[in-house]
Amino acid sequence: MEIPLKAQVSCTDGVYGRSAYVLMNPVLDQITHLVVKADVSPHTEFIVPINVVSATTADTIELQCSKAALEKMNPFVQTRFIEEPVTEQLLPGSYGLGSYYYWPYVSSEKMIRVPVEDRQIPLGEVAVQRGTRVEATDGYVGKIDEFLVSPQGGHISHLIMREGHLWGQKDVTIPISAIGKTDEEIMHLNLTKHQIESLPTVPVNRRWF
Repeated sequence: MEIPLKAQVSCTDGVYGRSAYVLMNPVLDQITHLVVKADVSPHTEFIVPINVVSATTADTIELQCSKAALEKMNPFVQTRFIEEPVTEQLLPGSYGLGSYYYWPYVSSEKMIRVPVEDRQIPLGEVAVQRGTRVEATDGYVGKIDEFLVSPQGGHISHLIMREGHLWGQKDVTIPISAIGKTDEEIMHLNLTKHQIESLPTVPVNRRWF
């Protein structure tokens, strides 16, 4: 089963949004959740368990739940507020010199509430998005396009990587055994560029950035 990123996501009662991230456990080589971003404002992102996925293609993901059920799932981003002191504040006023005047800075001991957004990533997992950089043992080789996973349990079998300029634009299927350390910025492979060049390729005929 393909798990494409930035793909259209449909519920049982219609199109809802697009896949923004996958949440994966790099130790177990397992995708646990999708992050689905709503098409309509305020474009809330929800965490969807991988077992809710019923079918996929290279460009679409179908969920076995309604839109209402999806919106009852946990949001990917939660906003909290922290209080910070206001030490200096430029009051509204006129601008310029000569016949224009600046209001002076004034001191204040007031506190303001500042919003902070926290991504809800389970402990030990990472959020991976389409376009994440992929590095071979000897340097950059391309970007993540999608994953191939087992329908039972969400275990990753292969990574589909879009290669960079070194070999032209083509997709390469990377076996899970070649995937090393992964974080939210870079996925490392236990292969050299030469070894990657000999891996199977598939035509690039899908969506682009």
